Order: sequence, then structure tokens, then C-alpha cells
Amino acid sequence: MNKDEKKRAVKQESHLKERRGILVLDFGGQYNQLIARRVRENHVYCEIHSYKTDMADIRGMEPIGIILTGGPNSCYEEGAPCVSPELFSLGVPVLGICYGAQLMMHVLGGKVGRAPVREYGRIEVSVSAASPLFADVHEKTICWMSHNDYIEQMAPGFISSACTDNCPVAAAEDPSRSLYAVQFHPEVLHTQEGQTMLKNFVLGICKADGSWKMDAFIQESIEAIRNKVGNGRALCALSGGVDSSVAAVLMARAVGRQVTCVFVDHGLLRKDEADQVEAIFGPTGNFGLTFIRVDARERFFARLKGVTDPEKKREIIGEEFIRVFEEEARKIGQVEALVQGTIYPDVVESGEGGESAVIKSHHNVGALPDHVDFKELIEPLRYLFKDEVREAGLALGIPHDLVFRQPFPGPGLGVRIVGEVTPEKVHIVQEADAIWREELSRGGWDKNVNQYFAALSNMRSVGVMGDERTYDYAVLLRAVKTVDFMTAESADIPWEIIGRATSRIVNEVPCVNRVLYDCTGKPPATIEWE
Repeated sequence: MNKDEKKRAVKQESHLKERRGILVLDFGGQYNQLIARRVRENHVYCEIHSYKTDMADIRGMEPIGIILTGGPNSCYEEGAPCVSPELFSLGVPVLGICYGAQLMMHVLGGKVGRAPVREYGRIEVSVSAASPLFADVHEKTICWMSHNDYIEQMAPGFISSACTDNCPVAAAEDPSRSLYAVQFHPEVLHTQEGQTMLKNFVLGICKADGSWKMDAFIQESIEAIRNKVGNGRALCALSGGVDSSVAAVLMARAVGRQVTCVFVDHGLLRKDEADQVEAIFGPTGNFGLTFIRVDARERFFARLKGVTDPEKKREIIGEEFIRVFEEEARKIGQVEALVQGTIYPDVVESGEGGESAVIKSHHNVGALPDHVDFKELIEPLRYLFKDEVREAGLALGIPHDLVFRQPFPGPGLGVRIVGEVTPEKVHIVQEADAIWREELSRGGWDKNVNQYFAALSNMRSVGVMGDERTYDYAVLLRAVKTVDFMTAESADIPWEIIGRATSRIVNEVPCVNRVLYDCTGKPPATIEWE
């Protein structure tokens, strides 16, 4: 199978037509994934695609509505992202947000220019009660602005439906054509009534029925998996994390013993986790899975020796995973498909499905490498956000404690250790992480935060322990609150818990003399350390 055939084999087709969903066209805005997430909160299916998507493909998707995202460009500059005027005459409602709003005006004959006064942050907006977009929204409402340009002149047929002190057209609409444009970002939580606005667009203007439920998704996925696997066999990459666990159980529900779950112990797991995963999914577990555990610790450490670049570490770990799976597949016999627990944030952060910059690569995203033996890549959770994955897990009968266990990256502690990965460093972070999780649980905070872990910096500093000079590592503690894992804020953990964990770590974990707490949100940071 050549490169192009492999890409076709794993191409993900749009589900908008059968699910009567909303199409989000991405212009590189930092909030594109939030738009999709907010739409789905109304039980309406939504997908993100690049603004470069061909009009024939868009027509074929048959979306019930289209949303144009923000972006970093000025629509009037040469080479700026653009769309065909045909997009606005498809007969479906269109909502332009920030850059999307300006582009709508520009393409349809309005004028966009540099704003005399830039608007950033929380701004009071005066809205029109007559607009269906602002139904049940207060006349004065706080919205999140982020723009240098503004609409100088509306396109023919549009009327202003909102304004600010410095922006006479904060929103515009042409109800006869179901075209709506807003300068602000309704998708972010800083816009106080943004979800009401999006609900008005999706349910009121687009007439979505709000019927996209998890039970329906599971049944659709089971049917799609059966059609794809047929009489063949599949190999599921099971890490023991939430995503791969849900994918494994979903595959087992669809094709039973035709799927074999391979758990690779790469030596980069949390303390005692390899044994825990085998206890849950192995022969003594309750899921009836065909389970194989592979001890690959030595080969992973050998491949990672001397490597410090985080992207390179991800590439090595991902490639070695594939190698292990290929070897196990040969032992099993003819295996045609590889199953992975890819979820939508993985896709977005890897720069696929839209125009956003690559935040970080995920080894479980995208087309199969040229040299692998598998013909198919199955990613049954590819279009779900983390909280939706958990909802699917509960619907599949997976125990609550497993569904809501701490998220763990595919590359494991390889991306929680800054610099070179060694067995000694892994032992340090495993012990520190176990203490941190234990203290958060002891203090009752394990249920108040969404992700928490310890990481190991590459920084060593002078300390004093037992009247002797030390020169050891600093451990980093992390705890965040988030819903969709695309944005997050640092958790305000009580100092007594941090202090107790710090004391235990420096006393119980070798080669550590400092403990730091990471109070950075996402953005500007990512949740993980690497």
C-alpha cells in the first residue's frame, strides 16, 4: 500500500449530513474548538473544517448552519483567508464571529478597516431586543472583544443589531438571508450571555432539534466499526487511560473477540499502573477483552537515551508504539486495523481539521505512517471532547471510578519529564506523583480538580539537607480545573495541602530538594509539562 492509499484508508468522512450538524469553518482562531464545544452543549453535532474546504464538499455535507471563526488576519489584506460568496447563498444560516464577521461584510460588499479605538477584553455591548440572535439577552451585556479592525460600512441588506461606545457595528444581521455577524466572541465564558446567543443561533435560527445524544453516537459508532472491520481483526492500543479504555470497550461491543487489546508497558507509566491496568482489563477483569501485556521498558529507554527535545520524544514514543503493535499483530496473525483512542482535542492541537497552529503533535493522530503493516486506522472517539468521552464510557457500562480517573498522556511520563528520560528520573516522578495524588485525595481535592500530577524539571539547584549541601532536582506540581481540556485554569489548592505534599516529597523521594507549584492557565501554557 503506497502513501496516498494509506491516507485514503484512514480518511475521516464528515458526519454532518447524517447527523444534521453545524459546520465550523476555521480561519486560525484560537477559540475554534470552544465554538464546537459550545454548540455540542446544545446536543447538536458540530465539526471543524478548514476555510479552504471546497464548496462542493460543503454542499455535500449539507450542514444546517455554518459558523465562521475568528482569525489573526485582516480580511482586506492581500492573501488573507477568504471564502466564496456562494457560501452565503446556500440557503442555510451563517454566523460570523470576529474575523468571520468582518469577512462576511467584506465579501458581500461592505467595508472593513482599522478601528480608531481597538477593543480588547470585557466590553459592555448594547444589543437589539428585536434580533433573534439576542433573544433573552439583556439589553446591556458584557462580551469579550479582541479586534484591531472593525466594520466601517455594513454590506447591503444588513442592519446593525448591537453596538459599543467605540464600535457602532458590534453585531449586524440580514434576517432575510439568515446571515449574522458579531465582532465579539460568544463562545468564551467571559461573554456573559454568549451561550444563550449560540443557543439562539443553533436551535432558534438553524432549527436544530437538539437530538444528538450519546446513546445515538454509540450505536452509530458500533455500526460503523462493524462495517469497517467486517470479518477482519483489529488491534487496539490500550494504555489504561480514559480514552483508550472507552475505545477498547466500544470495539469489544462492536466486534467482540475480533479485537485484541495490547497494553504496552513502556516504563513511563504512573506508580503501579501497569499492574492496575492488567487487573482491570486482563483475564480476571469484567470486560471480556482479549488482552496482551508487553514488557517493552528496556527498548523504550534505549530509544530515548540522550533525547531532550519534547517533539522528538513524542515521535520516538509514537513510532516505538507502532513497532510493538506490528510485532504483536504478526504473532496474532492477519490483523488489518489499528484502533486508537484519539479524541477531538488531540486532533485540534495537532493542527488537523482546521487552520489552527500545531500546539503539539499527538502520536495517535492522523494518517498511518508509510511503513506500517496495518491497512486501516480506526479512531472511534476522534470527534468527541473529553467530557463526551466520559459520557460515552458511562453509557457503555464502564465503572464511574475508571471513567473519571486522572487523564494520562499517550507518551506517559515522557512528556512529564523535562529533558532526557531515564529510569532514575521516571522513578523520581512516579514517587512524587503518587504522593501528590495521595495528599490531594486526603484533603478532598481530588474531586474538585479535573487533572493533577507531578512533573520533573530539568533544573537542579543547591539545597541543604541534614547539614549537608545538595544539588538536586525540582519537582513541579500541577492541578487544573477544566471542562473540555482545551482551556484550563490553575486550581487554588490550599497551602496546607501543597505544604504537606512538599514536605513528603523532599523527605521521601530521592534526588529532590525543591518543589514548585504551577499556577499557569491554558492558554498560555498547556496542561501537560514537556
